[in-house]
Amino acid sequence: MELSQFNVTAISYKARKFKRTSLSMLKSQQSRKLVVEGVEHHFIQRKGKHASSTENRRMVWENVVWPLVLEINRSYFTLREYHSKRDGFCIINNVSPSKVAGGFVSLLIKGIIVRNRNIYSIHYRLIPYMRKKANLEYGIVIREVSTKR
Repeated sequence: MELSQFNVTAISYKARKFKRTSLSMLKSQQSRKLVVEGVEHHFIQRKGKHASSTENRRMVWENVVWPLVLEINRSYFTLREYHSKRDGFCIINNVSPSKVAGGFVSLLIKGIIVRNRNIYSIHYRLIPYMRKKANLEYGIVIREVSTKR
């Protein structure tokens, strides 16, 4: 019997918990197991577009942009500084630069990073965290940037 003969939908419900994951766990594909009439079937489920974009933004913010800002101790950075930090991250963690570039552009679109010619700066509400040298996670960044006061 083939799986295509059955009209089966696999639904995975997960509680919404925000926890940090290591880079090895960040994958765009997940293996799932489905049992139909006592027979196990394995299939690959891909993350949706929204989940992948959020994952890339989180990865770039927490591993490239925020450590760079804390390292240079300024609220702005040049493209050359960003490229050197990005290249080091890509080599160490075996991540493609295009994936990092997609996350960086997505941060620009969200307004977390602002571009002014060749200078990139972080949102003005994030500067107090930089002065305190706080470990600023992506969830807090989104809340700070999108909150209207």
